[in-house]
Amino acid sequence: MTKPYIPPQEILDKYAEVLVNFAVAGGKGIKKDEVILLEVPECAKPILIPLQKAVLKAGAHYITHFLADKTARHFYELAEDHQLEFFPEKLIKGRVDQMDHSLHIIAEADKKELEGIDPKKIMRRSKAFRPYKDWREEKENKGKYSWVLSLYGTAEMAREAKMSEKKYWDQIIRACYLDEKDPIEKWKQTFKEIDRIKNKLDSLKIQKIHVKSENIDLEIGLGKNRKWLGCDGRNIPSFEVFISPDWRKTNGKISFDQPLYRYDNLISGISLEFKEGIITKFSAKEGENVLKEMIESDEGSNKIGEFSLTDSSFSKINKFMAETLFDENFGGKYGNMHIAVGSSFKDAYPHAEEIPNIPKEKWDEMGFNESIVHSDLVNAEKKAVYAFLEDGKKVLIYKNGKFLI
Repeated sequence: MTKPYIPPQEILDKYAEVLVNFAVAGGKGIKKDEVILLEVPECAKPILIPLQKAVLKAGAHYITHFLADKTARHFYELAEDHQLEFFPEKLIKGRVDQMDHSLHIIAEADKKELEGIDPKKIMRRSKAFRPYKDWREEKENKGKYSWVLSLYGTAEMAREAKMSEKKYWDQIIRACYLDEKDPIEKWKQTFKEIDRIKNKLDSLKIQKIHVKSENIDLEIGLGKNRKWLGCDGRNIPSFEVFISPDWRKTNGKISFDQPLYRYDNLISGISLEFKEGIITKFSAKEGENVLKEMIESDEGSNKIGEFSLTDSSFSKINKFMAETLFDENFGGKYGNMHIAVGSSFKDAYPHAEEIPNIPKEKWDEMGFNESIVHSDLVNAEKKAVYAFLEDGKKVLIYKNGKFLI
């Protein structure tokens, strides 16, 4: 049996430093006496101790949730309805109350573990755990919680992306600036420039976006009370500038040249058609049944929750990684545009202090979408993105992978 590739210790230590002392708390890093939940799969064990050490050196506290590999399939094969719907409320609520931050490492020992499992079972389980999502979101909206996602490459993940483990890790190292002498300083410089773009987009007072390419003709109305987001530390790497638009104002057609993995199933050749904000037609060359279940998950899963652009100047990711976290930040030759179907980001509302007290009816009135689903669909072909402004002007803001503002 071939031993798994493990990056040099210096790389793992740098990675942990970036995640704990930069990404946490939106680029501010963890503080003394704060509590962080570390969720680390068994196949990512080499990163666990560096993470724990980084937390301890910062004077903070960690709770470790060590996730055993290859335990999901037999659960879904054997679990009856009442077991799929079981939610350990007291345990999970206590976890949310205790933690100030969470850091989840994405790593998979088997990319196909749930292939062939009825997606309805997986969605039923997701719906049962909806309170966990709601509690975290509520705490985050009060400014009392932050979360971070990052990637640990495995043999299975590399194989799915048609790369060796070493080359897969080379993508991670370059994307996260772990080849830099001071990765955190490099991230601060990148976030500063992305912040400039984000602020410029806000200042334009955009009413509508029109994306045009060989396989896209899509209009997205942004709606009132919106701001652009980005450089918040939630994902490492993160190069995107994004917004949660008014879902009711999306019209047109879009196809995606990048595949999506959902419930350990590959979905490729995806095409969607929107009319007045709702997906009216959809198709996929592979995995269409899984796409159907995803889009029909709940009332909001057939609507848009996010529109995003990535400038190729920032992202060093130039290979398909078979993981959304990296694929939605693809740089390559033409950058990428992606949309997410499903839930919106409420922090796209510009007045942060008001967010905790806004009732559901008000969110609905503003066109913020609500769903248990948030699935990013990526197009990395060359394209032009036009902005229609409040003053009636039409401005080309992005072309062939680069912002023009």
